[in-house]
Amino acid sequence: MLIVAGIGCRRGATGDVVVEAIDMALRTSGLTRTQLALLAVPDEKMHEAGIHAAARDVGVAVAPVTQQAMERVSAGALTISARVQDLKGVPSVAETAALAAAGNGARLLAPRSANTMATCAIATGDGR
Repeated sequence: MLIVAGIGCRRGATGDVVVEAIDMALRTSGLTRTQLALLAVPDEKMHEAGIHAAARDVGVAVAPVTQQAMERVSAGALTISARVQDLKGVPSVAETAALAAAGNGARLLAPRSANTMATCAIATGDGR
């Protein structure tokens, strides 16, 4: 099974802040960094330097996820933020990014973890 960390963040979030969110989500899910295969982010966030710094620190690649893909899996989200729904069209950016990238049979291992600048959710799926 593929293990994916979905990331949501504010503009300008540093790599350290993103890694903090990843580590919180991994701990909550009972996993370690070595089990993580990929960071999934909305394609609009692919330019964020903090996400790429976090991926280097954790040792995984970054994969863009389209808005459409996130919307398709939004029913599987565990967290529902009215603000995020209004702004982004999905109940949770981190959760839907993780679900979309994890592939068929994707499921969240826990609700998203958050700090002041970033959110992270861990999903598992077959990667297809």
